[in-house]
Amino acid sequence: MNLSSMKLNRDYFGDPKNKGRILSEDEAVKLLNDWVKNEKLIVHMKQVAHLMAKYAEFKGMDQADQYRWYLAGLLHDADWEKWPESHCRLIIEELEAREVDPEIIRAIASHGPKYFGVEPKSDMDKMLYAFDELSGLIHAYSLMRPEGYAGMNVKGVKKRLKDKSFAAQVSREDISDAANRAGISLDELIQFVVIHQIDTRDKFLL
Repeated sequence: MNLSSMKLNRDYFGDPKNKGRILSEDEAVKLLNDWVKNEKLIVHMKQVAHLMAKYAEFKGMDQADQYRWYLAGLLHDADWEKWPESHCRLIIEELEAREVDPEIIRAIASHGPKYFGVEPKSDMDKMLYAFDELSGLIHAYSLMRPEGYAGMNVKGVKKRLKDKSFAAQVSREDISDAANRAGISLDELIQFVVIHQIDTRDKFLL
């Protein structure tokens, strides 16, 4: 894929007057279901959303902010399946048209800086970038373990990180870069995901 074609070529997203505006649960679920049919991708988006909400809770944010963080995670890859060459331009344009909080939109725009050319700035930006690739690798690891997430530890995850043939599509470079930008040690970030990553057999928030 041509990375230059994915550059968004802007740094401001949404309208500041829409700060605090969100999609309702029904609206978010309908958008997700209309745009995404791949069950594995839906699992990924819901897992990242759950991690985002849990991190916001961990940082002492109220439920309204936890939900805003959740939405950023839930919709960050919404246009990937149908329109990979336009990822994440179309979901950004859709959310701008729906007058969604610009912080949510910008977080989505910055979840892959080397692809979209948008640098993560806010905590929401940085944590969406940090959870995205790592969540996928840890979920892949859980699927190869008979006990799933139970008993999973940092050492086991780091062993899989070093094995470039395992979940080869996951960018180790992005994981390291994201942890550095977030100012969180890789061990701490892995531990948070291992503890809070929701199993596909469990109930999601939405």
